[in-house]
Amino acid sequence: MREARGFGYCHGLRHDRHPHYRFCSRRCQDIGAEIAKRNNGMIDKTARERQAIRDARASFAEALTSLGLMEPFFHRKPEDIDRLIEAAVTGYIDSMGRQAARKERTGTVLDDPIPF
Repeated sequence: MREARGFGYCHGLRHDRHPHYRFCSRRCQDIGAEIAKRNNGMIDKTARERQAIRDARASFAEALTSLGLMEPFFHRKPEDIDRLIEAAVTGYIDSMGRQAARKERTGTVLDDPIPF
């Protein structure tokens, strides 16, 4: 494996949302970019990320069953279910990140911004 040089990639140039990868050549950069585009900015999931998604399948199935929605999902491939789980987790994390950038309001009268 060659040492990474000046070839970098960050999905959508969103350093606040996606990891930054470095590559040894333009060819490797192009391959990594294509993989990231197919995987919502991620090139490789860690073993823990893969396990967490697999572990979430049971909770997802319980929620589908309790809502009476299991039938359309019952024969789907695990990769399809994982994609839904990843979309929900990504949306949740992105929202929490945006919210963290703003001061949380307490709802009291003194919480309103000073108008001058």
